[in-house]
Amino acid sequence: MLDRFFAVAVVGLIPILGQAQTADEIIAKNIQARGGLERIKTLQSLRVSGRIAIGGFRAAFVQENKRPFKVREEQIIQGMVGIDAYDGKTAWHVVPWEGRKDADLVSADDRKALVQDADIEGQLVDYRNKDHRVEYVGHDSVEGTDCYKLKVTLASGDVRYYYIDADSFLELKVENELNIRGTVRYTETYYGDYEKVDGMYFPFAIESCAKGDSERVKLTIDKVAVNLALPDSLFAMPGAGGSK
Repeated sequence: MLDRFFAVAVVGLIPILGQAQTADEIIAKNIQARGGLERIKTLQSLRVSGRIAIGGFRAAFVQENKRPFKVREEQIIQGMVGIDAYDGKTAWHVVPWEGRKDADLVSADDRKALVQDADIEGQLVDYRNKDHRVEYVGHDSVEGTDCYKLKVTLASGDVRYYYIDADSFLELKVENELNIRGTVRYTETYYGDYEKVDGMYFPFAIESCAKGDSERVKLTIDKVAVNLALPDSLFAMPGAGGSK
């Protein structure tokens, strides 16, 4: 009877052990497909610029990242420049189309999103050291392409589902479950048109929408530049202070 119990227990544990190993294997292959861990670790700064299209609306954008955990995002609309930024401690924004030209601290929810955007490597790289949790949850398809599906519970408590192409091991889609003021919001982001820049692959076409929505925000990347000399002042809140 004990032998039978042991056999049943081992069979029951195999999927659990396999999932943990498989998740890490998929992440390792994803990192290798993106250019390899050594190359990603050489990435000290990043500037991505392009265009935004939502229906008939058009705008330009620039996102700049710098280690460790700094980000500045600009949206240029009819000559006005909106800014969202995080310098590793303080998250702030400037919203000129709301009549505000001075920098203000952002809400706790917006701060959380900026902290996630500030991760220049992406959440899968060194995920354990960032207090994220990853589970392999099987296969799924993205527009007919077979993908591995990973559930990533971020340190913030938000959840992301990564769809990794079973052939290229690049990300094709990320589903987000965002807790905003006590309400969970579901969004989807699609990635495509990968191109190599300085030995690393970046998506040059990105589309986002609320989950199930047919109208997507389309980002067309015009240029990716790496390891630029970006001053820390670029990410710091103008004027005195700001708080964590």
